[in-house]
Amino acid sequence: MTGAGSQGTARSRGRLTELDLLRFVAALAVLAFHYFIAFASVWGDRPSELFPAISTLSGLGILGVELFFMISGFVILMSIWGRGLGAFALSRLVRLFPAYWVSVGATAAVYGLTAATALNPKLSPGEYGVNLTMLQRAFGVYDANGVYWSLWAELRFYLLISILVLVGVTFNRCLVFMGVWLLAAGFFAGSENTWVDLVVMPKYAAYFIGGMAFFLMTKHGPKLILWCMAGISAGLAVNAALDRVSGRVELVGYAAMPVPGWAVATTVICFYVLMAMVALGWLKWLRWRGLAVLGALTYPLYLFHTTAAVLIVPVLRDALPPWLTALVTLLAAMAFSYLVYRLVERPVQEFVKSRRRRPGAPPSPPPRMPFAAGEKASVP
Repeated sequence: MTGAGSQGTARSRGRLTELDLLRFVAALAVLAFHYFIAFASVWGDRPSELFPAISTLSGLGILGVELFFMISGFVILMSIWGRGLGAFALSRLVRLFPAYWVSVGATAAVYGLTAATALNPKLSPGEYGVNLTMLQRAFGVYDANGVYWSLWAELRFYLLISILVLVGVTFNRCLVFMGVWLLAAGFFAGSENTWVDLVVMPKYAAYFIGGMAFFLMTKHGPKLILWCMAGISAGLAVNAALDRVSGRVELVGYAAMPVPGWAVATTVICFYVLMAMVALGWLKWLRWRGLAVLGALTYPLYLFHTTAAVLIVPVLRDALPPWLTALVTLLAAMAFSYLVYRLVERPVQEFVKSRRRRPGAPPSPPPRMPFAAGEKASVP
């Protein structure tokens, strides 16, 4: 275990490109769920009937966000180690908001300047303005884009983990933080109390905590207490996922979302196995340079794939086969996402980095770490 811990410490300082791949897979999973299961109004038909061969697999894509949350727990704990609250807050602002603001503007433009009607949130200009803060749910305003709900969960996670930043991040303090949060999430599981959901996030806490436990394994070795944390969080995560998916199935019917409970449990367990493999270094052979590019696409793709579908699918669905329509839409979404990364995200981040650099100091190397849902990689 000592050797594993030493290796983990070294690895935690470098970029884990395997997480770039997992983040991209998570984004594709969410996209598949929306394109092939959820977007009936976009297709003008039930997607599960248009793509029956992959309907179950696509339905499981709803859990892509949960994988994002696990990666976020891993990466955010790694990123706050040895940092102050100001640096942490600035890094979150710079990595979350530039692409997000473009997304809000693009959504408003699509519904204000085109004839698109599918998935229209029907917001006023003022409500779009509130969406720019990313705090619209706190003010009772609908999300301009349906995927924004997960960013609200991410923001609440950042606020919670800021407690660790304030008191100073150590191994023991992380254990206390994770233990208290895990107990609260288990105690309030199934609670419908608004304040409990706001603060404790019992539906999603297990994923963040699991990711944090796996990061600590990379830094301090696979200690028994960390395996216990990961195991307990896995149990809570499976229950939460079963509740979320069964609620969706009850809402739309099994024909529209043919996802059995055993497949949900298996998928969540696979998430934990994959993250354990990352923590133990079993995926370190994944070092293809292109993974960083895929990571760069993840956050913009998550934000813009809905807009691409709303614009493109209704135009092509009667002229092309469903599979070809979906492929064209996916490629267009990826191309636009790459442009957002190159023309918006990266320039803003490089500008902020240059402004923070001390006069006369040599340029600092680019950050060598993966980024979580709602972030850019050098990235959802």
